[in-house]
Amino acid sequence: MFWTSYFLAVLALVLAWPVPVLLSRAAWPARAPFTAMVLWQAIALAGGLSMIGAMLVYGLEPIGDNLIAGLRALAGMVFRNEPTTALGFWHLFALSAAALLSAHLVFTLLLTYVKIERQRHRHRELLALLASPSSERAGTVVINHDSPVAYCLPGGARSVTVLSDGLMARLEPDELRAVLIHENAHLSQRHDLLLWAFAAWRQALPWFPTTRYAQLAVNSLIEMLADDVALRSESKSTLIRAIALVAGGQAPSATASGPADTNGPGDGSLSATGGADSPRTTASRVSRLLSPEPPLKPAYRAMVLTASALLLAVPTALLIVPGLLG
Repeated sequence: MFWTSYFLAVLALVLAWPVPVLLSRAAWPARAPFTAMVLWQAIALAGGLSMIGAMLVYGLEPIGDNLIAGLRALAGMVFRNEPTTALGFWHLFALSAAALLSAHLVFTLLLTYVKIERQRHRHRELLALLASPSSERAGTVVINHDSPVAYCLPGGARSVTVLSDGLMARLEPDELRAVLIHENAHLSQRHDLLLWAFAAWRQALPWFPTTRYAQLAVNSLIEMLADDVALRSESKSTLIRAIALVAGGQAPSATASGPADTNGPGDGSLSATGGADSPRTTASRVSRLLSPEPPLKPAYRAMVLTASALLLAVPTALLIVPGLLG
């Protein structure tokens, strides 16, 4: 497993720096947001798997020719008091680092989820006091506020879309429909789960460029995906006006944005004006609608999806299949 550990280490390094930097600068994701979302998820998962796998494979090299065999031998040492002389200092160090990193990632994921749920619970309590159910739209509540505000608060059967009086007064009926469709797309496609996962990934490894670029990209891509759903029934001009009106009267700090995001209260809700409700996200959405590029060709989409699948398959195969790299 000697070469396997080094290959995984190099793959983890590549996925932690040059790949996310290049992808964040690419223009094609706006032409295929779903495909780009799949690729970002593959990069994050493959990067974590390669990073932990490289340490595990190196640490288990003296006692097994693949991950499964090595883990069985390690279990024998831990639970049956078998000799550990085959493992040197650096092997034990690598195994300890892999275990600590794995525990850190899982703990951060769970901690982020708990924080989001607590914040959503407090948010729902405030809405119960300050908002009134809409008589015309199921699953929608209205708050008495002059500024145009629109966002959704995920929660399964308790999910709600929040609108303000100011928003409803300023938008035309078709523009309001576009906003509602956009918010419902966030809820139906469970974009909150993506925001949660990438927010946890960034909190766990804030020094990795992958985590920062990925979170920013995901915030933008989910808005594009929701926009595309709205465009199925409303015109581009209608959606552009709705985005401009909402964004023009709403400060980032006043909106519930993605989980643990620095531009909002971090309660895991989603804004109508942007994933992080940032001017950059709003500008990219409007620019995409004003100057639409042709969709990415099916062949290119297939290539990206295949690359995404390989990013996950190759590290997995190297870990469990003996002798692939010697």
